[in-house]
Amino acid sequence: MGSLKVTLCAGAAAAAVLAPIAPLASAAPAAHPAGGGGVSVSPSSPAPGSDVRLRVPDCTEKTAVAVSAAFVSDAKLSPSSSDGALVGAGTVRSTMEAGAYVVRVECGQDAREGTVTVAERQRPAAPASPVAPVDAGGGGTARLAASDTRDEARPEPPGTAHTVTGLVLAGIAAVAVALRGVRSRSRGTD
Repeated sequence: MGSLKVTLCAGAAAAAVLAPIAPLASAAPAAHPAGGGGVSVSPSSPAPGSDVRLRVPDCTEKTAVAVSAAFVSDAKLSPSSSDGALVGAGTVRSTMEAGAYVVRVECGQDAREGTVTVAERQRPAAPASPVAPVDAGGGGTARLAASDTRDEARPEPPGTAHTVTGLVLAGIAAVAVALRGVRSRSRGTD
């Protein structure tokens, strides 16, 4: 909530500083005519990239244009069917920094002004990250990597019984190959 107060105070200070900068030429239209209202912006504190609705009551013109540094482009205003006020929509630039920006509309010889206070950008939430490897093939390695091997019993490596069995089978295979060789030589000599 503290950043909202800072933003509003900064916006008020910026508006106070920028207000006297307007040219003081004799042909310049009045900023707030007697009997006329300013420019209302809804919502008054939009986020960057969002749309706003604009409304100017009691304007003598049938159409007008709302201009602001905060907008992507000038907003065209046309009469409302209900009360004749000029209404329109604008889009806040997605790159706008938080702060207050003047919205200006020329109504004939009168100039109407309002303020749009751009809110701070919302920081996107951190994307969810996986907590375990995705089982995407790999010959079952993902499943092995996902399991916590400290808690599971590992299979025992081959023991003495396995070694002896392997040696016996290798010996039998060697004897079979030798006997076959002897038989084939004895048949060849006949």
